[in-house]
Amino acid sequence: MVTEKIILGIDPGTSIMGFGIIKVIGKKMTFVQMNELDLKKYDDHYVKLRKIFERTIELIETHNPDEIALEAPFFGKNVQSMLKLGRAQGVAMAAGLSRDIPVIEYAPRRIKQSITGKGTASKEQVAAMLQSLLGFKDMPKNLDMTDGLAAAVCHFFSSGKETGTKSYSGWDSFVKQNEKRVTK
Repeated sequence: MVTEKIILGIDPGTSIMGFGIIKVIGKKMTFVQMNELDLKKYDDHYVKLRKIFERTIELIETHNPDEIALEAPFFGKNVQSMLKLGRAQGVAMAAGLSRDIPVIEYAPRRIKQSITGKGTASKEQVAAMLQSLLGFKDMPKNLDMTDGLAAAVCHFFSSGKETGTKSYSGWDSFVKQNEKRVTK
């Protein structure tokens, strides 16, 4: 029996949230869509978080993904930026978990490695490889779109392999894996 699933990939950000969707039939993936949510026009951080949640819910309701792959925030020197990125990621995770969709996060280096074979690849190299793999015609001007798509493709390549990534199938799963972070 041939299995079919939809994977939504998200690159959460506080200026731009990139996302991409692939359809998997058996062992073959096809390109569905990629786009971005431009958040630069909003000054209020909480409004940005609401927009990320609403857009993620809209994508879920439109495309019915079976799984969501997120790019995890990378560690930087600016603590405030890390906090904001973590919130953006958390809001996207919460949207998926609120609909009981498994959420899996991948480190940026891991995503680049799975797409190009090199964990230090540039955004341009990742985008070019995705274009070659999926056959989409026009390269987007903003590569946050391809970053979201790359998360979905990384998840497809990683499916069925234990890799040390974090995976949550719902709130109960999240709480069990993060007992020290939950206050009772």
